[in-house]
Amino acid sequence: VKLVESGGGAIQSGGSLRLSCAASGLNITNYCMGWFRQAPGKEREGVATIDIDGSTNYAESVKGRFTISRDSAENSMNLQMDSLVPEDTATYQCAQDETLCRTLEKWWLLSGRRWWGQGTQVTVCS
Repeated sequence: VKLVESGGGAIQSGGSLRLSCAASGLNITNYCMGWFRQAPGKEREGVATIDIDGSTNYAESVKGRFTISRDSAENSMNLQMDSLVPEDTATYQCAQDETLCRTLEKWWLLSGRRWWGQGTQVTVCS
């Protein structure tokens, strides 16, 4: 399984970015997929998940600003990020992680199958 993120960059506060995650070795429509992020010196934070039936879940900090989606034809997953603020600055990683889909809180402490991408950096300037 390989997950490769793209679309990160530096942007002014209030701007938008769209992250993509290209998957190989698995069919994303058969798994719950998600995004998480980590800023320097901070704990990992689950951002959003999309389940097999298309249902979504978002962290409170991004609800109403971020939208997760998937493209079955491309076997990819996207994260549309609008109204970005400096607190969104982090490395964003996509994941096929059965524990992330159970909870966005400290999911990595739970045992379960997981594959993570290497991440893409998002920097929001004030």
